[in-house]
Amino acid sequence: MTIPTPVRIGLIGSGWIGAFHAESLARRIPGAVLAAVADPAPGAAEGVAARCGVDRTFLDAADLIAASDIDGVVIASPAFTHPDLVVAAAEAGKAVFVEKPMALTLEDADRAIAAAAAAGVPLQVGFNRRFSRDFAAAHAAVRTGRIGTPQLLRSLTRDPGLANPSAVKPWTIFLETLIHDFDTLNWFNAGAKAVEVVALADALVAPEYKESGLLDTAVVTVRYDNGAIAVAEASFSAAYGYDVRGEVFGDSGMVTAGDVRATSMRLYDGDGLTADTMRLNVDLFHQAYTDELAAFVEAIRSGAVSGARGEDARAALALALACRASIERGAVVHVGADGRVA
Repeated sequence: MTIPTPVRIGLIGSGWIGAFHAESLARRIPGAVLAAVADPAPGAAEGVAARCGVDRTFLDAADLIAASDIDGVVIASPAFTHPDLVVAAAEAGKAVFVEKPMALTLEDADRAIAAAAAAGVPLQVGFNRRFSRDFAAAHAAVRTGRIGTPQLLRSLTRDPGLANPSAVKPWTIFLETLIHDFDTLNWFNAGAKAVEVVALADALVAPEYKESGLLDTAVVTVRYDNGAIAVAEASFSAAYGYDVRGEVFGDSGMVTAGDVRATSMRLYDGDGLTADTMRLNVDLFHQAYTDELAAFVEAIRSGAVSGARGEDARAALALALACRASIERGAVVHVGADGRVA
């Protein structure tokens, strides 16, 4: 198939991340055009489209997917809609970028992966840390042997606040927050498979919502088949800013990535030492969010996905689901070669 210049992208979902992706496609990605926006909420797509200079909107994502002049689809709708939309877009011959999580069950993940493979279209998943320059540099250091054999790995996500705890769905901390950390750990420890998982979690930020299923604080330990041990942690209450970091310790050294500071500026005055910090993920990962979409546009042209693939998303989801099983059983769980909990 001959891909025209510029590549025409349709966006499904106009929430906060959809709106940010819309702006990137319209203004920050050379060789790409935001061609249409779809959202089932009346007026939602129109609002995002108007801000980005787009004159075509849809209430039904199926109509956007069916449009003959759309080359690729960016899916930024709620997580439960992702697998069906991936399958529909792939079957229509569209390249697919889907936000994490790609699916909420391994069966749906397999269905999405199979659909993209059968159609021969690129399937990229929105794990933005792979495009953050410090995380990418750390990954390169690990892959080229700079720190020797990885032995201990760490990844953390601390969100600066929990604005509306009643809106947080059960298991969100694993399926939509720590899933980033699981992908990061798998990426840093490439080639290894998780074999054991144990998770601890509680509602420490908003304990009054625990009975409704909220978990806002969690620590997870993962053992891999190459012997490495990894820890992932998350909190929805980092008063000091949006904090995302990673670390790999090996037998020859250590590499770290991530910094909560907005810049490298430090102020020394009568109050001591202070530094401005990031408060929003779209600020902390502004460049990474942009670059992952630029990579998607390139994948449409080349057919080769340089970001997280469907299989990577499935592996991260397998860890999230293992965490749920560990919490429910109150025990270490064993993960099989197919990613399913024994």
